[in-house]
Amino acid sequence: MKKRKWISYGLSGGAAGLINGLFGAGGGMVLVPLLIKVCKVEDKKAFSSAISIILPLSLVSLFVYYKKDVFPLQEALPYLFGGLIGGIAGGLLFKKTSAAFLHKFFGLIILWGGIRLLWS
Repeated sequence: MKKRKWISYGLSGGAAGLINGLFGAGGGMVLVPLLIKVCKVEDKKAFSSAISIILPLSLVSLFVYYKKDVFPLQEALPYLFGGLIGGIAGGLLFKKTSAAFLHKFFGLIILWGGIRLLWS
């Protein structure tokens, strides 16, 4: 792989890790567009690549939060089961979903989240 491509991937991953570490999630919101536009990854591969790095990024963030004594395990546990079911459902639907739909739905989720954050 060319050096420039490795640098693009590294910077894209770094941006995703920074966002994930700061906000506890959301690295994929940065990573998907970067993989598509900067790294020239095909759309569905960009979505699945972003999903595949969520666990490692989240584990690193979890470790840092735990070491800084800001890890609210009791508050997080009730969401775990629903998150597992949603993750399985999303994974099963992914292959049947068009890239165009993924873009639109992803954009709506980002827009909805942004509006909620601005008004909170």
